Amino acid sequence: MHRFKRSDRVSELIRREISIIIDQKLRDSKNSMVTVTGVEMGRDLKNAKVFVSVLGSEHEVESSLAALNSVSHSIREQLKEKVILKYFPRISFFYDSSTINGMHIDKLLDEIKDRH
Repeated sequence: MHRFKRSDRVSELIRREISIIIDQKLRDSKNSMVTVTGVEMGRDLKNAKVFVSVLGSEHEVESSLAALNSVSHSIREQLKEKVILKYFPRISFFYDSSTINGMHIDKLLDEIKDRH
């Protein structure tokens, strides 16, 4: 019996490799800080939703997502050199607001704590 689904293993591998590509090759000093937080693979492993957290203003989030989606084909080609799969997934980038939401909740909890 398998403990992990193949899609979970492939998702984690792709998340790791995309993080490296963004950190080493695509980081621009003008862009906001981008962190790959997760990858969701379709059951057929032909599509990958890459979730990123972006520190910065709403405009910086939008421009970072647009920039990443515009180079997704290039990122996909770089991944093909590192990850061997029969069919390589199409990559799309999406904003992951969970980090910002978590920081907001922490701030609210600190405020409640300070009141008591």
